[in-house]
Amino acid sequence: MAAVIALVDDDRNILTSVSIALQAEGFVTRLYSDGEAALKAIIETPPDLCLFDIKMPRMDGLELLRRVRESSAVPVIFLTSKDEELDEALGLAMGADDYITKPFSQRLLIARIKAILRRAELMRAPDAPCDQPVAEPIVRGRLEMDPARHMVSWDGLKVTLTVTEFLILEALAARPGVVKSRNQLMDAAYQDDVYVDDRTIDSHIKRLRRKFREVDTEFSAIDTLYGAGYRFSGE
Repeated sequence: MAAVIALVDDDRNILTSVSIALQAEGFVTRLYSDGEAALKAIIETPPDLCLFDIKMPRMDGLELLRRVRESSAVPVIFLTSKDEELDEALGLAMGADDYITKPFSQRLLIARIKAILRRAELMRAPDAPCDQPVAEPIVRGRLEMDPARHMVSWDGLKVTLTVTEFLILEALAARPGVVKSRNQLMDAAYQDDVYVDDRTIDSHIKRLRRKFREVDTEFSAIDTLYGAGYRFSGE
């Protein structure tokens, strides 16, 4: 059965263009131009995944997420503008699964949706058979990563990461001590046809460090090699 995606955005051009792209991939879309209208529909007939714009009249994306999370764990991706970093961090802390910065590549958005839906399916039925090869867990000292279930822990404590953050950390942890350039980390986390600048990778690294320091204030396993990139030290 085709997955149902609820798209909530007050920009009708985005609603139309994203809906067309999703339908071309076989998804069923439900479109809402404001948070109040979307909330009732999402609670009464839950979709498989939601896309929320943050800045909307009547009810913004953050409030919509808060209200949805009172009764549902449906995966949510935020669509954000470049000047909304504080809102992004707050949204992720409130339970969003990932965010995409506008303007965004349709291919990148679809790849993120598919990755999160796969993770949600595995979380619902972790022992169900799967046609795809299962990635082996990564254990590096106090770090444990389960790529199949998108789960991360440090010293046994859960660390919640977005899909992008997970892919960057996975690229670093796969080869401890090896320096990964920003371009290599871009390749690991994004489609080949998606351009992101150096500051985007730097921002993701900052968020990774912040999230790990929430469970270990002395976390220092991601090193910066100025002019070269980053590495996972494994310490």
